[in-house]
Amino acid sequence: MFVWDATELNPEQAAAVEEPSSVFLVACPGSGKTRALTYKIAYELSRRMDKRIVVAITYTHRAADEIQERIEALGVDTTALWIGTIHSFCLEWIIKPYGIYVPELAHGYTVLDRHDREKMLERLCAAYRGVTLWDCDYYFEGDGYRLGCADTRKHDSIHWVLAAYFRELADTRRIDFELILWYSQVLIRNQPHIAALLSEVFSHVLVDEYQDTKRIQYNLVGAILRAGAGNTKTFIVGDPNQAIYGSLGGYAISVADFRALTGIPIREMALRFNYRSSARIIGHFSNFSVHATDIEGAGKMVGFPSQVSYNRLVAHDGLHDELIRLIQKSLDEGHPPEEICVLAPRWLLLASTTRKLVALLPHQQFDGPGLVPFSNDPDNFWFKLSKILLTESSPQMLVRRMRWARDVIADLRDCGVDTSRITQRTLLRESNSLAIAETEGMAYLDQAFTALLDRLGINLNTFPALLEHRQAFFASSQARLEKLQSSGAGYITDLSFFKKVFRERTGITVSTIHGVKGAEFDVVIAFGLLQGMVPHFSDADGDIAASKLLYVLASRARKHLHLISETGRSLGRYGGYEPTATLARCAFDYNGY
Repeated sequence: MFVWDATELNPEQAAAVEEPSSVFLVACPGSGKTRALTYKIAYELSRRMDKRIVVAITYTHRAADEIQERIEALGVDTTALWIGTIHSFCLEWIIKPYGIYVPELAHGYTVLDRHDREKMLERLCAAYRGVTLWDCDYYFEGDGYRLGCADTRKHDSIHWVLAAYFRELADTRRIDFELILWYSQVLIRNQPHIAALLSEVFSHVLVDEYQDTKRIQYNLVGAILRAGAGNTKTFIVGDPNQAIYGSLGGYAISVADFRALTGIPIREMALRFNYRSSARIIGHFSNFSVHATDIEGAGKMVGFPSQVSYNRLVAHDGLHDELIRLIQKSLDEGHPPEEICVLAPRWLLLASTTRKLVALLPHQQFDGPGLVPFSNDPDNFWFKLSKILLTESSPQMLVRRMRWARDVIADLRDCGVDTSRITQRTLLRESNSLAIAETEGMAYLDQAFTALLDRLGINLNTFPALLEHRQAFFASSQARLEKLQSSGAGYITDLSFFKKVFRERTGITVSTIHGVKGAEFDVVIAFGLLQGMVPHFSDADGDIAASKLLYVLASRARKHLHLISETGRSLGRYGGYEPTATLARCAFDYNGY
């Protein structure tokens, strides 16, 4: 039986973990949500009396990796655990075993690579003035799809683009991420025995970040729980104030609606104690609460004399100097680089600023998804393999690399490769033994991929799916590198830079607000807090969307928070951007400015 010391969980966390019935857990920022979820999984795995599986659905692959590593570090056997994103869950447990019941999938299918999706939509949008691939996000709800673009003037054109997009996917027997969910819903709805069988296989279905979950996802989980009639338990955790994916269909379901959907008893519980931030930081982000939740500072940071500044005076052309001043000030005060984060609402703002910061602070390392110099598609086979090839064998990395190896072998098997002689240790041993002198990043990966498959006795040309993924990986990587090089980041092609991607965070983080969900830093510096960006000009929710973004942004900080609404950023013929109205109205005793 898994047990813990009284200092590891507070009474609220322990009560949620030990609760025998299903749980709907509302957790404020910094309340130890991930710890409670991790301990709940470990607790249920250790109490398992039969061969049923514990399923945990996370919002990102990164979160799944982190939670599984934490459980294994607790010494709990994870053999009976399945953990991953909702798309991975649907592929593994619904589409692959039961896709034959859907005519569109019965004769085979491939999952569309992100790069191929972008190229296809880019091509199809070319015929429609003013419509870009970024306007074409959609999600399924009910019996049809909804558009993510709030600009209704573009909707007719987007519908024509998507009609051509769906036809092309059908003709080439491909499905994208949203179609994975759609066909899973079709199967669950039309083949009731699937949900019944899954409810017998799963003892628990846990859901992380429920506030970012789509209606179709709630329906899938709800069908399994309803079929289990209480024998399959759930543990669903999140924070409705952090629901920032509304434009993509995500929303925070109420406990009453979730009970009605599942038809099982569910106990509502809460984590109210923030162990992350100072009382001053908590006081600031509490101004942006949309849903009334009790938050109480309880950690060692609670009495820290935080600096919370809001700069509405710095000009756009002086922004980089101000960012450097704040970064240097933080470093001089003793904050490690990995505890400093620079945020912006959009990658368009962040990309150019990051390259400027890298040039002006050459002795500092910067980390962030926007600095990955090759295709960053976590579902691409070759991206998964690159994680193994670009990391070194070490005791600290063994658990992680073993899991990556398991995923690579599973993908090979799904592509038709005979993997009966390939174990996780075999794959890692062969990867570690490669001796390639190449120092240019993409050339190294090209040679390493070829050499490893040769060692494993796999003829790439025999497996079309692997070839398709390879072409997409290198095409996407080349486009990414060219963009970075054209802006002066020539160093980005070096193998040494490639090998930094999968290391533990060691430099200053640069990211969007969406990209740091779940993360925390001593110092958070955010710019671009302008009306039309926070919230985005196309966001129909207005002040509510802005409040949620500001809530997420500010609650990442432990000690210091610096907010910037720069002046003079042009809106073209519409003049210039103004500060985010929701932030400008916030009555707070800021330090300076």
